[in-house]
Amino acid sequence: QVQLVESGGGLVQAGGSLRLSCAASERTVSRNTMGWFRQEPGREREFVAGIRWSGSWTDYAESVKDRFTISLDSARNTWYLQMNSLKDDDSAIYYCAAAKEHVAKTAREFNVWGQGTQVTVSS
Repeated sequence: QVQLVESGGGLVQAGGSLRLSCAASERTVSRNTMGWFRQEPGREREFVAGIRWSGSWTDYAESVKDRFTISLDSARNTWYLQMNSLKDDDSAIYYCAAAKEHVAKTAREFNVWGQGTQVTVSS
């Protein structure tokens, strides 16, 4: 069973940066899309960014475009979310996930999840 472990969350001032990491216990065999989601209390989990294992496709939620960057280090079975120019609205629990589909953007398409890491942006 593949396990995903996030790290890098924390408290940051508005305008600051954080980098989240997601380490997989092994190559996510037959899983082709890696992603990041976030969830605030009482709200649905929302797609933030996704990347194909080959690196040939990336996508972002409109709210984070030009501020967040997803990347992948296949040799380390790890993917990252670089978050710049953070805003109050970015505060949430961030989850990494993996999906079998080559392009996946909805939570139900992802079948392996990390435990989540809290990101809090203070103004």
